[in-house]
Amino acid sequence: MKKKAIGVLATSALILAGCGSTGGEESEPIVIGGKPWTEQYILPHILGQYIEANSDYTVEYEDGLGEVSILTPALEQGDIDLYVEYTGTGLKDVLKQESEPGQSSEEVLQRVREGYEEELNATWLEPLGFENGYTLAYSKDSGYDAETYSDLAEISQTEDMSFGAPHPFYERQGDGYDDLIATYPFEFSATDSFDPAIMYEAVNNGEVDVIPAFTTDSRIGLFDLETTEDDLSFFPKYDAAPVVRLEALEQYPELESLLNELAGQISEEEMLAMNARVDIDQDQPQDIARDFLIEKGLIEE
Repeated sequence: MKKKAIGVLATSALILAGCGSTGGEESEPIVIGGKPWTEQYILPHILGQYIEANSDYTVEYEDGLGEVSILTPALEQGDIDLYVEYTGTGLKDVLKQESEPGQSSEEVLQRVREGYEEELNATWLEPLGFENGYTLAYSKDSGYDAETYSDLAEISQTEDMSFGAPHPFYERQGDGYDDLIATYPFEFSATDSFDPAIMYEAVNNGEVDVIPAFTTDSRIGLFDLETTEDDLSFFPKYDAAPVVRLEALEQYPELESLLNELAGQISEEEMLAMNARVDIDQDQPQDIARDFLIEKGLIEE
C-alpha cells in the first residue's frame, strides 16, 4: 500500500512538472485572437504561421473573436495569449488615457506598454510596420470639396450631412463619436450604425454621407472614396503591434523574440494589398498570410 501511494505521488509530481514546464514542450497551443474584420482575419495567421514555422510551438486561432471590449478581458483571463492591437486603441479605449497632439509613434507605444504591464499583466511587442488609423471618407458623388475634417465640419453646418459608423465607434471613449463632434463642430443631420464590412458600400450607395474609414481598408480604393486629413490631430497614432500576456511570454520562452522578428515587416501598401485579396478577390486569409510570409522570405515554401 505504501509503495502504491508513493508511486501515485511520483506520477502526480511528474504531471505537475509537465504543466509547469517552460522549456518549449508545452502541450497547450498558443492561442491567437483577432477582431471581426478583414486584416484582423489575416494578421493572426501571419503571426501563427511564422511561429509554427520557426519553433516547436503549436498555434490555435480565435480569429474574429470580437472587438477590443471582448479581446481585452479574454487576454486578461488567459482565454487568448495574444492578438494584434493598435496603439491608439490601447491608449484611449483600454487605458482611458488622453492622447497628446503630435505625439510620436514611439511615445504612444511606450505609454501603452507601461500601462498594459501595470494594469493588465500584458505587454506590447515591436510594431509590425504599418499604421491603420482613421480617415473621414465620403463619396466623390457627394459634391463636397473637403480636404480636412474641419472642411467637412464646416460643410455640415450648411448642408444635410449624415454620418455612419460601426456601433462600437459610438461607444468609444476618447476617440469615438462623442469626442469627435466635441473636437470638430460637426452638425450631422442623422447618424446610423453599420457593420464595418457594410459601411463602405453604404457611403458609396449614398445611404450615408460620411464614414470613419480605416486607412488600410482596400474598399477606399475599390469605391474611389475621397479621404480627409485629421487637421486637429484628434486621433492618436494607430500602429499595429502584437499584445501578449506576460505569463505567455514566461510559458513560451521563444515567443517574444519570434514575434519581434516580424517588426517592421508589413508596410501599409502590403497590408492594403492583402486586404484587397480578401475584400475583392475573396481569397482565404490563411492563404494570403502564407503567400506573404513566403514572398518576404520569412518562411520556406
